[in-house]
Amino acid sequence: MKSAVVKVAIKGVMPTSNGCALFLGPEEKTFIIYVDPQIGNTISMIINGVQRERPMTHDLIAHIFKGFGVELQRIVINDVVDRTFFARIILKMENELGSKIVEIDSRPSDAIALALHEERPIFCSQKVLDAEEDMSELLQRILKEQE
Repeated sequence: MKSAVVKVAIKGVMPTSNGCALFLGPEEKTFIIYVDPQIGNTISMIINGVQRERPMTHDLIAHIFKGFGVELQRIVINDVVDRTFFARIILKMENELGSKIVEIDSRPSDAIALALHEERPIFCSQKVLDAEEDMSELLQRILKEQE
């Protein structure tokens, strides 16, 4: 039986005429999520370790999490409907009363930026992987053209 979720990695961030294309997936498959240009740029900056003069929204959220003792556990790209992707941010908080796990609905792009910022794993549901066309050849062709 296949796992309900699969760990994925960002394989590329490419500008498009309307924003950015995030190429991601497990080793054997690549799919694309199209995102706004600003969040695509943010994800690219995080991946490339670009230092920013002032905190961006994702830095702010990470600082708030830290201030409240909340740990980002992982994110899951859990659904796709008519090319609109959905994600869940999984948070864990521990205090004197115990431990609590919370799932928050999110745009995948925001969840991915947070996960990359916090160096936490990115997962994708098998349902999403099965629904999406494999774009590995396209990514390889684009990377080859950029060389």
